[in-house]
Amino acid sequence: MPELPEVEVTRLGISRYLIGSSVAGVAVHSDKLRSMVPAGLSGLLTGQQIQSVQRRGKYLILNCRAGSLLVHLGMTGHLRILPGDRKPGPHDHLDIFFNSGIILRLNDARRFGSIHWTVSDPLQHKLLAGIGPEPLTDTFTGEYLYQRSRGRRVAVQRFIMDSGVVAGVGNIYAAESLFRSALLPTTLAGELSAGQCRKLASAIKETLATSIATGSSMDFCREEEKLAYFAQQLFVYHREGKPCRKCGGAIQRGRLGTRSTFFCPGCQRQGLTRAPST
Repeated sequence: MPELPEVEVTRLGISRYLIGSSVAGVAVHSDKLRSMVPAGLSGLLTGQQIQSVQRRGKYLILNCRAGSLLVHLGMTGHLRILPGDRKPGPHDHLDIFFNSGIILRLNDARRFGSIHWTVSDPLQHKLLAGIGPEPLTDTFTGEYLYQRSRGRRVAVQRFIMDSGVVAGVGNIYAAESLFRSALLPTTLAGELSAGQCRKLASAIKETLATSIATGSSMDFCREEEKLAYFAQQLFVYHREGKPCRKCGGAIQRGRLGTRSTFFCPGCQRQGLTRAPST
């Protein structure tokens, strides 16, 4: 599933083409994604000018005077800017045509993405209202993380992947952030010290910012550059059995519920009481 960096890179990549452009029409090629595409979407959007493109957690928000379009990319979704005459393929579900002659196209092979429309404040939409602070803002601090973690007998990796605690940190970047902060993924969140929480919050910010910078060169006008986990140097994720880039020891793989986690037992020694592995 695209995580915060992938969604933020998408926002940056499409914004310069969309902001200030007017919608000439909408074509829904498949109205059944994770939920039904809003009925009458073409009538709602046609003639509207895109005023801004926001991101909240893993949601993109296209704002215009009449309302806001919320887009979630699901597990395999991606957006591309294409010429207006480019015919849709089998997994292309939505085209938004602009007066400038371009198309914003949503492709989603597994159809786990979703499209929503609201005429109210999009940040108060039921899908967004409960999301925690954005990790790259001043609201997200070590003190905040420390206060939220008190009494929580849950593995710290699962804790920071909770969108109600912090927005947009998925499995990849949680594992990478824990490596940077020298914490085992199974450490109980409630056992973290204030200092460890400060280090973890800083590691999350650094991990996400580095990833966004790495992906910022993606060209959203090239159809072959479909959104994926763009090439970057990961320390632990999916590196089971490979040497740690820091100490040379073997990266190990563990389980947290139904999810895999990856860690270096040599570098990540700061775990206290551990949560159960299942």
